[in-house]
Amino acid sequence: METKEYIELGDKNFIHTYNRFQVVLEKGDGVYLYDTDGKKYLDFGAGIAVFAFGYNNKEFNDAIKEQIDSIIHTSNLFYNIPSVLAAERITAATGFDKVFFTNSGAEAIEGALKLAKRYAYNKRGKGEYEIIAMKHSFHGRTIGALSVTGNDHYQEPFMPLMPGVKFAEFNNLESVKTLVNDKTCAVIMETVQGEGGIYPAGEEFIRGVRALCDDRDIVMISDEIQCGMGRTGKLYAFENYGIKPDIFTTAKALGCGVPVGAFVADKKVSDALKPGDHGTTYGGNPLAAASVVKVYDMFEKHNILDHVNEVSLYLEAKLDEITASCPYIKERRGMGLMQGLVIDGDKPVGEIIKRAMDKGLIVLSAGGNVLRLVPPLIITKEHVDEMTEILKESL
Repeated sequence: METKEYIELGDKNFIHTYNRFQVVLEKGDGVYLYDTDGKKYLDFGAGIAVFAFGYNNKEFNDAIKEQIDSIIHTSNLFYNIPSVLAAERITAATGFDKVFFTNSGAEAIEGALKLAKRYAYNKRGKGEYEIIAMKHSFHGRTIGALSVTGNDHYQEPFMPLMPGVKFAEFNNLESVKTLVNDKTCAVIMETVQGEGGIYPAGEEFIRGVRALCDDRDIVMISDEIQCGMGRTGKLYAFENYGIKPDIFTTAKALGCGVPVGAFVADKKVSDALKPGDHGTTYGGNPLAAASVVKVYDMFEKHNILDHVNEVSLYLEAKLDEITASCPYIKERRGMGLMQGLVIDGDKPVGEIIKRAMDKGLIVLSAGGNVLRLVPPLIITKEHVDEMTEILKESL
């Protein structure tokens, strides 16, 4: 079939929840994608911060193929080798106590919320416990995750949502403090807000939230689904601040394209859930878990964090040059290889993205007026230079 025919067939059969680009991607190699017309794209979106090692990575692919030939799925009524090893890799790397594997980031958020509520129930008894979340946050599309997503646009069509959620101003500690009461069981926030516009947490703010949670025996949940897995130069972004949450969620690059997520808990709360409180059919299946094991192996073997810290400085410098030379870019913000260029309100970000795609560069948007760059973690300075030239032309 021709490209147009694939698009027409998809539009005929898909529920219309995405305004898709009129492109049919067929294959990938390294940091490049190719469509059904043979056009080549430099990918600075990485499947929305998923493909840490780029496309068609033989080392990763071979590990997945080997697992497919062994066993793909067992229920969680049994142990399986990859999930045991994957959990050990996560706890050993982070110093946390226990892991629960899910199929996605939204499911990881759901589990984290349940764990926090169960912890409060165990400690304080029956009660209608509340959660403090952040305005302009994004945690997912399921009802629980949507309930703690601080964006009316996403929430309004699906009211009523989960009760007992209050929204504070991100990076405003006093705003959080004013919402705390005896029913507060958790504070949840992205360490770096992604969809909300690439906003890193301020150090004073995140440390203040950690101290507040300690003082009031409140569970601190860090959403690391987009900003985790090395994207900010640390394995998880909260490590940049010298703090540990009680629970963190992870997905996206955790499986580098294989659907897998997890919520990970410290000793304070890890044993709060009891048998029967939570479950999943596919979460932690051998195929998904094998991808996690290989991802952690490759992070260590190829010194990915060192590479991110080196190349991100070069990316930041190039983006700063673009910001200084373009009158309608208001600022650059971000951490590591999670960067955003804030575009003046009267310039449509979508048009810039379209122009860049026409010239062979994939970039994303965030927060309405932010150009988002979340490339594979293996990009080189040469790839940054290539991106810079295309983006300058597109701007």
